[in-house]
Amino acid sequence: MSKFDSKNVMPRYFAIAVVFTILGCAVIGKALYIMSAKKSYWMEVAARQKRDSVCVMPNRGNILSCDGQLMASSIPEYKIYMDFQAGGAKKDTMWMDSVDLICEGLHRIFPTKSVEQFKEDLEKGHKKMSRNWAIWNKRIDYNTFVEVKKLPIFRQSQYKGGFYYTEFNARRRPFGSLAQRTVGDLFGAKDSARCGLELSYDSILRGTTGLTHRRKVLNKYMNILIAPPVDGADIVTTIDVYMQDLAEKAVVDELKEINGELGVAVLMEVKTGDIKAIVNMTRCADGQYREVKNNAVSDLREPGSVFKTASILVALDDGVVDTTYRVDTGSGVWPMHGREMKDHNWRRGGYQVISLPRSLEVSSNIGVSRIIDEHYGNHPEKFVEGIYRTGLASDLHLPFVGSTKPRIRMPEKNSRGQYLNWSKTALAWMSIGYETQIPPISTVTFYNAIANDGIMMRPRFVKEIQKNGETIVEFPPEKVMERRIAKLSTVKTMQTILEHVVSQGLGKKAGSKLFKVAGKTGTAQIAEDGAGYHSGTMKYWLSFAGFFPADNPRYSCIVCLKKSGLPASGGGMSGVVFHEIAEGVMARLLKFDVADAQDTTSILVPDVKNGNILAADYVLSQLGVKTNQNWTGSYATGNPIWGTTDRRPQQVALTTMTVNNHTVPDVRGMGARDAVYLLEQSGLKVQIKGCGKVVKQSAVPGTVPHKGSLCEIILEN
Repeated sequence: MSKFDSKNVMPRYFAIAVVFTILGCAVIGKALYIMSAKKSYWMEVAARQKRDSVCVMPNRGNILSCDGQLMASSIPEYKIYMDFQAGGAKKDTMWMDSVDLICEGLHRIFPTKSVEQFKEDLEKGHKKMSRNWAIWNKRIDYNTFVEVKKLPIFRQSQYKGGFYYTEFNARRRPFGSLAQRTVGDLFGAKDSARCGLELSYDSILRGTTGLTHRRKVLNKYMNILIAPPVDGADIVTTIDVYMQDLAEKAVVDELKEINGELGVAVLMEVKTGDIKAIVNMTRCADGQYREVKNNAVSDLREPGSVFKTASILVALDDGVVDTTYRVDTGSGVWPMHGREMKDHNWRRGGYQVISLPRSLEVSSNIGVSRIIDEHYGNHPEKFVEGIYRTGLASDLHLPFVGSTKPRIRMPEKNSRGQYLNWSKTALAWMSIGYETQIPPISTVTFYNAIANDGIMMRPRFVKEIQKNGETIVEFPPEKVMERRIAKLSTVKTMQTILEHVVSQGLGKKAGSKLFKVAGKTGTAQIAEDGAGYHSGTMKYWLSFAGFFPADNPRYSCIVCLKKSGLPASGGGMSGVVFHEIAEGVMARLLKFDVADAQDTTSILVPDVKNGNILAADYVLSQLGVKTNQNWTGSYATGNPIWGTTDRRPQQVALTTMTVNNHTVPDVRGMGARDAVYLLEQSGLKVQIKGCGKVVKQSAVPGTVPHKGSLCEIILEN
């Protein structure tokens, strides 16, 4: 018989199982209660727990212009909070006594929120005894932060008063929106790069995050630095602030004049490829023009007639034509493989028979397309190979996310010799700027190569990286291709043709009376959103690309404008902007010799005041004015050295004089600064009347001065 008595044991097991079931249900119920009803409380507790290791953020590097001016810099911003549990009962009493003063002070600093609103909001946080109650829901700058810190209780330490803050690195651009899309932006809330050079060079600008270990000692936290943060380096761009401002103003003024939708301008230094200015202005919903997208490097558009330069360059370089070649353009309308090609003056009878250079000067669609179609029609791939040879289709490897390379398709054949992606009209229309997609930066790089005798330079946006004012990495100018885009003789010929486009062709408005300009106009119809060329109001892409001065090119530039409806003229609209930019840049660089301002009435030897003749001698020597050599003195023997001056026909005579602090000095003929200095050295108080140089003094020179007495000096010009 078994000793196991199930009747006695099973009830015990059952009772134990029931107890454990109840306990399990209680645990699960408590967990659900904590996860739901008490979630906010425990989340707040978790939020205020101090981590053992805390990241220390580095300072972000600056972005500088080519001459060292700040274009983007980091400044501290703060979010301010209140810990109502800090300080205990003593702080709580102070809070009740000071809350009205605090709210009045906050209203004075943040006037958009009333005293009552501040009090209601802070009392809500006090009632909850919150440990991280936001005093103001936005970031504030340093000056505002200092004002807030002066308020009662807030001026106490964090553990006594409960006021604390979180610091952020905010990005600021001293020149506002100047070159905004090129310099770039940050996502403010995340302090992370968003676009432009900020994004492309983020790893260099950002630096390295440091690490601090926190330990609690005697109810206070002690920070132990494990790895110090490494601040980001600075990048020096090629942007010139003056040229950028000039270009932006010229583009916006013309967009307003023509009611344009979009304006792009790129100014490039010929020898180095440095981008001195880049403008991307889009009309926004409120009618204002702003930089929304870097259209100059990302927009793929049919370039229009500025592409004709590349077409003729290929034909000249291949030797199939020369400058004496003549082409019949008829009356302005010519059948091209079943379609009509028209010149802009077809209603006025066209150009009839013209020379090859003239076809570019007047931007004849028929002239250029007939030249290319007749010589490359049977082998269009040879023409496209020539375009590739010019570098116009090259990937420029620009330092911007979203930049695109040109799309110029190469004809392809199947096994039977039939073209797969090519029509009979493709070559004719490609030669005049359609059937291709090229960003403006690639077009200006091509024209820059023509100005640079065929050497294509890669657009350079960043010259060097600096740390603590010292250069650590330098980016020298770089060629896109080792060879020239065409034979030197061909490039020289094209330089002359482009200069004639401005001097005697359609580009006259881009020219200047002060220096020669070379370039090419472009007016292209554009199709957007799949609507085609002939639906609704026609839109135009107006361009002018060229370089200046034409006889010794220093800068190349492209200006592109987008507008709806007529009138639309690349030379008459984009050319005007080019003219403004070119003259503004050259005016800044123009330096006159002082001899240019001389005439028969010019005073070549200036009138110099008595006084510190050592300083006078230095200034006169810098101006190229001779002084007598029979006086002695230098900075080694003391400064100032007092003396008198005498203007003579070819020089200024300088004579030293002895100054005794025990007698009244003779300050007649001196300026106010030197006269006051000498008189006060002798113990006199000085009263000045008039301006110019001293003609009279009340204290007699050579007499013993009475300390503290008044000496009146009268100055006249």
